[in-house]
Amino acid sequence: MIPIQQLIDNELSKERSTPRKRSGKFSPSSFGRCIRAQIWNRADVQKTDEVEERMLRVFKVGNLFHEFIQKVIVNNDPTIKTEVKVEEEDVIGFADIVSAESVTDIKTVHSGAFHYMKEDISESKKPNILQVMYYARMLNKDKATLCFVSKDDLCIKEVAFILNERWQKELDEELKTLRFWWDLYQKSAPAIWPKAEPRAYCDKNGKSKECAFCSYKTLCKETENAK
Repeated sequence: MIPIQQLIDNELSKERSTPRKRSGKFSPSSFGRCIRAQIWNRADVQKTDEVEERMLRVFKVGNLFHEFIQKVIVNNDPTIKTEVKVEEEDVIGFADIVSAESVTDIKTVHSGAFHYMKEDISESKKPNILQVMYYARMLNKDKATLCFVSKDDLCIKEVAFILNERWQKELDEELKTLRFWWDLYQKSAPAIWPKAEPRAYCDKNGKSKECAFCSYKTLCKETENAK
């Protein structure tokens, strides 16, 4: 019998290799991250670094938790909608949970990170906040919630935010920057790219670990070395 681990990895590899139609738009799930990576992703630049097998398993576990939690919520209240498309001319995303009052996004995390999460996550989880705030703004909701799920024990922590002036401004700045570089990319030959500036997954010292997980890590280094 083929080892179960290998069977799982083979299945996830098949899912990864299945062609996906590109939207040609920005994704709210990437807001708050490196601008260069966001522009490259929208431009469908060829990725140079595949996600390792362990991370594919991590993503799969996250998807399974998403599906389970959404099912439980809808079974309790059929008026609640899930995977709601939120789209404009140059942005597209899908809100996990939408009720009459608010938008909620589900984020699965390692149990260690979950139980040691700080009370104030406005900086450490800014990309997640920008994503759910964008959905709230587009869906005319005043409240947005991040639902963190501990993957070891299904403990839940819900953190609510109000779509106030601060987050409106943060969203405006993010979209303004992205649109500036996208317009410049379309007008330039050869293309002019924004500088590499990782902004997400910061450790306790404020150093970003975003590059370690980037699908453009090799290309980015080559681009920097060619300057």
